[in-house]
This record gives sequence, C-alpha cells and structure tokens, in this order.
Amino acid sequence: MLTYIVRRCAVAAIMIFMVATAVFMILHVVPGDPVEVMLSADGMAPDPVAVAEMRARLGLDLPLHQQYLEYLMRLVSGDLGRSFQDNEDVLGNIAQRLPRTLELIGMATVLSLSLGIPLGVLAARKRGSWVDRALGWVSSLALSVPTFVLGTLFVLVFALMLRLVPAGGFVPFSQSPSAHLTLLLMPSAAIAVGFTAIIVRMTRSTVLDVLEQDWVRTARAKGVKERKVLRRHVVRNALGPVLTVTGLQMGSMLGGTVLVEFIFNWPGMSGFLVKAVENRDYPEVQGIVLVTASLFILLNLIVDVLYSVLDPQVRKS
Repeated sequence: MLTYIVRRCAVAAIMIFMVATAVFMILHVVPGDPVEVMLSADGMAPDPVAVAEMRARLGLDLPLHQQYLEYLMRLVSGDLGRSFQDNEDVLGNIAQRLPRTLELIGMATVLSLSLGIPLGVLAARKRGSWVDRALGWVSSLALSVPTFVLGTLFVLVFALMLRLVPAGGFVPFSQSPSAHLTLLLMPSAAIAVGFTAIIVRMTRSTVLDVLEQDWVRTARAKGVKERKVLRRHVVRNALGPVLTVTGLQMGSMLGGTVLVEFIFNWPGMSGFLVKAVENRDYPEVQGIVLVTASLFILLNLIVDVLYSVLDPQVRKS
C-alpha cells in the first residue's frame, strides 16, 4: 500500500506540473493585457509610458520562456506569487477563501451521503415497488433542475416567503457559530440536492449487484438476519463505486460552486477565481487552478485508498 501511495504521489506531481504549464501557456495566449486592464479608467486608453513601466515592474516584459522558468522556480519554493491588482500574497488570499468553499462542499457531501445511501439501499430492497419508482422519479427531477435554480428557489421560499433563514451572507464561525451554520445550510443544501440523487442511483445499482452474489445467498441460507446481511455483507461491498463517484463529484464541486456562492453571497474560491480572470490577474488565476487541481488529485488518491480498505480483493491486487 505504501508503494502504491508513493507511486500515485509521483504521478500526481507530474500531473500538477502539466496543469501548471497548461495554465501558464493558456493565460499568455488569451487576449487581454493585465496591465492595460489595471490602468484603464473610464474606458480611456492608458498611457503607453505607464504601461511599459508597469510591465517592467511585474516582469511581463521578459521573454515568455524566462517568465515560465521564474514561475516554476517560485512554485518549487512554495511561492504562488503576488496579485497584480493589490500586491497581496496569492497563497494568503487562497488560504483565506479556500476553507469557505471546502465548508460548502463538505456540508453538501455529508448531507448527500447521509440521505443518499439509506435511500439507495431502501430503493434496492423495495425493487419494483412504488417506493422504488417514487425515489427514481424524485432523483430524476433533482438531477434535471440546475443548482442555481434551486438556490434561487431556496432564497425565495425559505428566506423571503417563510423568513426562516437569512437570504445570504457570511459570518465567521468564531464570531457566531449558530449564524455561521445557518448561513451555510441553504447553499450546501442547494448543492446537495443533485449530489444526493446521484448517490441514490449509484447506491441502488451497486446494492442490487451485490444482492445477487453467492455469499449473500449463503449468509441468508445460514439464517443470518436480513439487517445483519445488509450491514456486513451488502452495504460495505457496495460502497466502493459510491466512494469513487463521491470523490469525483467533490472534485467537480471545487470549481462548480460559482453560481451558488454568487446567489448566497458566500465569499469562497469560485467568486475569487471569476474576479481574477476578469482582471487578467495571472498569479491569482494560476494559484487558484493549481490548488484546485491538487485538491482534486488528493481526493482521488484518498478515495482509492478507502476503496482498498473496504474491498479486500482490491487491496490484494
């Protein structure tokens, strides 16, 4: 297992290098000069002398290959650079906003797994019944409604009509834990609806496959109680594909919370990325994409390790 993890970490390092290179090249190919964006005021063209001076100060007047080598040298030392807009440390800005996005994703994942796995097991046990059909219809409906539509409906119903929760905003947990969790609930629920539907469908499919295995029939023939059969022989063996889907979904949510954060005025990474792209802030865009890619790779590594823990056959292979 240790050898496997080391090998995967080496592959992850190569992938991160490729992502860093691709992002650097794409940003320098995309039209738009960050210096002109910063110096433009009221639609007026900036002074060419000021543009040249700022380009020299930011190192943008250097040949592209030299900029790339300096960029890689900073990455090796753990320096993501400083923002073009406010000269703040990019890593510090990311460290401030990343936990807020991870909170959304973490809460949405907890809600989705807590509801999706039991409902998926129930649908599999009641295969062909009205319960199974109802859960299938609800899952299809949940998958067909976009997240930003759900977020808008949540604000309309729960905040404006019923006045149960605030419409949006952010309060630090250290300042008021109850207010923080209240404001976290609606955006997390909006993300969790579609995620839950995916978990329900995947759990139902894998549980049905496991129920057809010989060891399940043997356990039942020995008189083992159905609840114990489900808990010890079925659910554990069915969770592997569910974990895989969970890891992929969590990775996609890292970059898919833009509209949710906008609707609920949640100051996370997605809004930060949109602003950085608009301003052509190369260090911020590169830093955000690299951190997001690294987290996605890390999540997949964790899922693979957990998969081997749950399934002895995978561990042996």
